[in-house]
Amino acid sequence: MIQARDVSKEYVDGDGTRVRVLDGMSLDVAEGEFVAVVGSSGSGKSTLLHLLGGLDVDYRGELAVGGVKLRGMGDKALARFRNAHVGFVFQSFHLIPNLSAVENVLLPSHFGAAPADARKRAEALLERVGLGAKKDRAPVRLSGGERQRVAIARALFNQPKLLLCDEPTGNLDAATGSGVISLFQELHKEGLTLLCVTHEERMSAAAGRVLRLKDGRLVEERAGSQVAAGGAP
Repeated sequence: MIQARDVSKEYVDGDGTRVRVLDGMSLDVAEGEFVAVVGSSGSGKSTLLHLLGGLDVDYRGELAVGGVKLRGMGDKALARFRNAHVGFVFQSFHLIPNLSAVENVLLPSHFGAAPADARKRAEALLERVGLGAKKDRAPVRLSGGERQRVAIARALFNQPKLLLCDEPTGNLDAATGSGVISLFQELHKEGLTLLCVTHEERMSAAAGRVLRLKDGRLVEERAGSQVAAGGAP
């Protein structure tokens, strides 16, 4: 699902200093894996997700997701790739406040060919995450955990092959976060590929494999039964 080879990424700091956050990083994630990436604040975890999701294409090295090489793709092609193949879940939910839960889930349908059953699909996804009875509520009338479940339903709307999660339980209490993690585990059992960056042990404990991002490279911290970091699938 993910193949990265010798990927490097630099930023220019405010004083003009070049800061390298990824330094020859390699990664393989097999289809259907649940991988957690851990690391200290500022280690480049979010940068890694932005590259894998095609949100940032300014890097060196080779990167492919679902067999699609991201280098050289134009903005429109990248947008189509993201909409069709990748779902994103963020710590801050990123819901539109003046839209209802079901309208937020429907948002991806506005950026491509909307399926004929779009509304039905959105409502079914809200049922799937336990929010069918609250489909018409605005985000302000939902708890933090409920908002995150709406965000997950939205990420699943286009039936992505890969779900990228950036600290998805970071704003949630222990009980609510555990519910979200259980949902991820269910999705994983159904065959979805998940890659979550996190600083929380409860999230990394749920993953099949844990990698640590340190000094710009990924190091195997806990191996699963499938693929080793930087190895071949």
